[in-house]
Order: sequence, then structure tokens, then C-alpha cells
Amino acid sequence: MGDRIVVIGGGSWGTTVAHLCAWHVPTTLHSRRPEVVEAINERHENPRYLSGYELHPELVATGDLDAAVAEADVIVLGVPSRGYRDTLAEIRPHVQPGAPIVSLAKGLEPSTELRMTQVIEEELPDHPVGLLTGPNLAKEVLDGFAAAAVVAFPSLAMAERVQPIFSSPVFRVYTSDDVIGCEMGGALKNVIAIASGMADGIGAGDNTRAMVITRGLAELTRLGVAMGGRPETFAGLAGMGDLVATCISPQSRNRFVGERIGQGKTVEEIIEEMDQVAEGIKTAKVVMSLADRYDIDLPISAEIHRCVAHGQSALEAYRGLVRTPAGTELSPG
Repeated sequence: MGDRIVVIGGGSWGTTVAHLCAWHVPTTLHSRRPEVVEAINERHENPRYLSGYELHPELVATGDLDAAVAEADVIVLGVPSRGYRDTLAEIRPHVQPGAPIVSLAKGLEPSTELRMTQVIEEELPDHPVGLLTGPNLAKEVLDGFAAAAVVAFPSLAMAERVQPIFSSPVFRVYTSDDVIGCEMGGALKNVIAIASGMADGIGAGDNTRAMVITRGLAELTRLGVAMGGRPETFAGLAGMGDLVATCISPQSRNRFVGERIGQGKTVEEIIEEMDQVAEGIKTAKVVMSLADRYDIDLPISAEIHRCVAHGQSALEAYRGLVRTPAGTELSPG
């Protein structure tokens, strides 16, 4: 599948994906930070985001986005969701005709409430568009621990064509044609991860965290299916798998946000101390708007929205959840 890959975005996950791709095809990583470009090219490392991890020696980094895109047969977009549309507009004149675009972002565009693949389709309408998603913590992948992901395109044949680019003996990549389900699972789990982190922040136990994860899975499944995703997708890597990893890992940015809220920090204070983006902060508002549109009840997401947008405390959020009547567990509402 093609001869050259460009990964746009030199954060922890974009760098890790570029490292994976470099084992199979010539790969270029674009970063706007000159110090990141220099470190990758000269020392095969990205100390800003992945200190202490050695990258593939043939991975090349560049700050010249136009030139990198012009040579790419496949483009992997690893910038935060807030920068997607501007980045796509910038690269549009230089993208090779028909080059597949693979999204890594797990968020929704606040101004339009679109999924990130929909944003790509608007800006680059004549290209196959898909995503790579799953329970993937960058440092664990670089450590060589076994992990798995899903690559999803509307065409299963296209998913199968790009699948080998990302795969390794310990990084198993499965295919799917349920783009909506895979994408919504990745976006919605960030909101639930904030709730899980809040449980840690206030000192709640594992029972509480298990409740949040399980009922959170029910929420993201309800909304995702209403939007066109398939129920079984949410029981797989893009749904439950990603949700569990993001809710329990100390490496999870969204869980970190929730933990700090539980400790009494404001969202502004939390953002100030973070070096990377926690997508769940912006996604919570979009999720509640979508819930209204599709008439879906999302009690956990509603409490998290009150916390990140209106300053509600973690204790108030959990009191609100306890007040929610418990109906039939497997009911659709």
C-alpha cells in the first residue's frame, strides 16, 4: 500500500504511530516544534513527549508540512481535534489525488458537532477517510507490550489495505467498516474517563470506578447506536477496550483531569499544568448537545459537563448520579 507515509502531529501518539509505520515503509513525521524535529533526526527520540524512548532509526522528522504531504501516499492526521480543520485547509493544495487519510484524534469538533472523519471529508472530499483507534497508550506500545487497535474505513477493502502499515508482531490491528461506531467510542470514552478519574480524586473505591466504567459503556453505546454505529462495536476494542484503558491508566490525560477535579482543582488550573490536550473537556459539551438531538439520557456525561463547564464539584456530581433512579440494567434508556 503506497511507498511513503506522513504522520502530521509530533505528540506522544502521533510519534508512536510514526515509529510503528517506519518498520514497514518510509515514514516522515511532521512537527511544528523545531526541537522535536531535531531530536528525532539526530538522536531518534522525542524527549518533549516520550522521554527515554528510542524511535525507529529510519523515522524522519520535518517542519516542512507542504513538502512532506506532497510526497505522501497515505496521510495520518495526529493533531488535536481543535486543529483539524485548519491543518486540512493548509495541506489541501499539496495532497496527492486519492491519497487515503487516517485520523488518530478522539474528539468532536465543538463548532459543528461533527466527527473528525466528517471534518476531513468536508475539507478533502475526494479521498478515502478512516481512523485508527483502540486502547493504545503510547508509552506501553513503545515498551513493546502487547496491544491492539482497529483501523476503520467505510470500505473494508481499504481498511485491509492500510492495516499492515500499522501492524507489528505485538501491535495487532483489526479492521472494521463501522466508522461511526469506532469514532464515537473513542470520543465518548474521554468524558467517562473524567468521571472515573474523579472517583480516584475523591478517594472512592474500585466498586465506584467499576460502576462508572460499566454505566459509562452503556451511555456511549446508546448514543453511538442512535447515531448509526453498531452495538457490537462498542463491546470491542474501539468501545469497551479503549474505555477501560482510558479510565484506569495513570497515563490517561482525561482520567488525570478527573482526578484533579476530584482534588478540588479548577479546569483552568488543570489545563495550565498539562502539556497535552485532554479531549474530554471540550467533548463533554458536544456530547450533551448530541444527547438532546437524539433524545438520549446520559446521566454520567451530564454531570461531567456540569463539572468542566460550570464548575460543579466532583462530590456534587456523584451525589447527582446517586439520585438518578436505577431502572432495568439493559434497558435502552
